[in-house]
Amino acid sequence: MIRFISKNALILALVALLCVAILGTINQLTAERIAEQQLLSRMNTLQEVLPEPADVRTLLADCVQVTAPEALGRSTAQAVYRWRVQQQLKAFIVETTAPDGYSGNIDLLVAVTPGGEVLGSRVLNHQETPGLGDKIESRRNNWIYAFSGQSATEADAKRWAVKKDGGDFDQFTGATITPRAVINAIYRTARFVQQHPELADATANCEIMP
Repeated sequence: MIRFISKNALILALVALLCVAILGTINQLTAERIAEQQLLSRMNTLQEVLPEPADVRTLLADCVQVTAPEALGRSTAQAVYRWRVQQQLKAFIVETTAPDGYSGNIDLLVAVTPGGEVLGSRVLNHQETPGLGDKIESRRNNWIYAFSGQSATEADAKRWAVKKDGGDFDQFTGATITPRAVINAIYRTARFVQQHPELADATANCEIMP
């Protein structure tokens, strides 16, 4: 009886080891694929926030990691890409977060010139309410395009609010918290790069896939 139990236990252990090995192999294969898809998505979004085509591989390489929770909304490092044309800096493209969305963090990518003009912005990730807060997505609504070409200097602070709060930007019916959070995040990000011109010459230190 003891021999029978030991034999079954050995078989179960071998099966468990085999399952672990198979899952590990699958995770390794899918992790690479997921990373590739994430990179492709990021490359596409980088293009979307710029007014003209750019060499995305160059953007990915010309990047610095910045930790600035008060301005960029996270306690962890965010990427700041630098768009240059013929060696001249045209804009910073910043990963930033609105931590005060209705349902949590709203991650964004914002392109801003050194002088404070917002060239473009896109939502990368959010958990806002479908049909209400998700209008911040460009595929759902054109609301996010309203920031392109807008000045975001210190003198513009009052304009960077929803109309309900005396600003220039529309809110959503039944969902004011979400657009308010996005507007504030974009403005804070634009002000951050204006206040930190040293970002232009900082040593690139982002890790990207080859």
